[in-house]
Amino acid sequence: MFVDDKILERLKKIATPTLANALDDFGFQGVMNDLSPAGPGMTVVGRAVTVQEITGPFGSFSTSDFKVGHMIDAAGSGEVIVVANDGAQVSTWGGMASYAAKLKGIGGLVVDGGIRDREEIVEFSFPAFSKHMVPTPGKTRIKVLSINEPIVCAGVRVRKGDVIVADGTGVLCLPAEHAEEITIASEKFSADDKQAMNEMDKGLTFTEALKKFSKI
Repeated sequence: MFVDDKILERLKKIATPTLANALDDFGFQGVMNDLSPAGPGMTVVGRAVTVQEITGPFGSFSTSDFKVGHMIDAAGSGEVIVVANDGAQVSTWGGMASYAAKLKGIGGLVVDGGIRDREEIVEFSFPAFSKHMVPTPGKTRIKVLSINEPIVCAGVRVRKGDVIVADGTGVLCLPAEHAEEITIASEKFSADDKQAMNEMDKGLTFTEALKKFSKI
């Protein structure tokens, strides 16, 4: 299912904790744990391009198996490259890849594994989220097994076209066929948050707010 651009624009206004509340209500496990942004203020919302990798000791694979260029070639404007590498402490991505992806208009990167060149990624303002920030190079250590096949990234199933939302709090995936209804529910929670703050400004206690607004 293709998620309309209008839904993506609405999702850009919603924080990941609010979306996580809605995911609970719909019974979806969409939160990818232990992933952090390369720098402050990084956010991204976009359709997923999925990559499956494996990692071994130095010299395990040929340099042609690394295929970072293929990952960039597979992603379109605004899309988010999502890499499953089983939390390996080896870098699958760095500054030059970020520069190339930024030039192409790719929305961002999520890696259940390692990336490097934090300073360059920040300089290029490319939203990148990963489990590790490590200098260890991926060439001959990492092999790309597939692109745009279903993966499990940080415990969450991700398919091509599912929606990735990431901010300073975390990263999550919305199933494409349920993205609109999750967005609608999350917008209601966001409105409740604003209403609760307005009422607290007028004297409502936090305990009273918690009783009145169950998801704040």
